[in-house]
Amino acid sequence: MESLQNHFLIATPSMNDPLFRRSVTYICEHNEDGAMGLIINQPAELTVNSLLDKLEIVYPDSADSLKGPVYQGGPVGQERGFVIHPPQQNWRSSLKLSDEIMVTTSRDILEALGSSAAPLQFILTLGYAGWEAGQLEQELAENAWLAIPADPEIMFNTPINQRWEKATEQLGFDIWQLGPDVGHA
Repeated sequence: MESLQNHFLIATPSMNDPLFRRSVTYICEHNEDGAMGLIINQPAELTVNSLLDKLEIVYPDSADSLKGPVYQGGPVGQERGFVIHPPQQNWRSSLKLSDEIMVTTSRDILEALGSSAAPLQFILTLGYAGWEAGQLEQELAENAWLAIPADPEIMFNTPINQRWEKATEQLGFDIWQLGPDVGHA
């Protein structure tokens, strides 16, 4: 099995699940036990600063980066937060997934948001998408998803409503030409 860690899963047009329709999911872990990812283009009806208020975390009022959305990372563990950002060494619970992307789950990064210690770019998600052993491979075989290497440009610099389109452009073909059936000519 080839790991899809540090890849994007792009929902194909045949994906009917409303949560995943036209989604781009960053895969944080993928091994023989299953997979875990964070949806990076489904904003929740919650801003970063309103979440910090709920958590009683003090932050600078002038920080524009905190006015952005929190994302619906997936349907599992929606009380758990994940911050995707460029690598930094100063957080208690982080996993470096590439030279350009790290995921942090500790409260200390939330307490630093809006300050000079915070990452310059970040995506804050609540919840994650999870797949049991073999489930993701089956969904890939059924044309529910396509995978490409993760692109920090799409993740951090592309407007939310354009991330799916930008990711599909990297496939090298028109995704709308993809048939919904597997193995049929």
